[in-house]
Amino acid sequence: MSLELVTAGLKEKIGEDCGLGATVKFDFGDNGKLFLDATQTPNIINNDDADAQCTMVLSMENFMSMAAGELDGTAAFMSGKLKIQGDMGIAMKLGPMLA
Repeated sequence: MSLELVTAGLKEKIGEDCGLGATVKFDFGDNGKLFLDATQTPNIINNDDADAQCTMVLSMENFMSMAAGELDGTAAFMSGKLKIQGDMGIAMKLGPMLA
């Protein structure tokens, strides 16, 4: 799956305002970055490599599995498939929004 499709899918899932009130970056390594700025409405979702309060480092495949409900975020974190840098509380709030 391409970064463009993942970005479009997140925009559709989140809508105008996800209610998170924070900035999050998904780092897919060589496949690029996905940045969510939920501090303003409408939320901004793009592929910038901007500073975020929480950065989640994972493969695009694991991100898609989490979004599809096939991979639990806690299990991904505990098994090393997901690394979290910054505010862990933001990551915990984000999980239910992606499901």
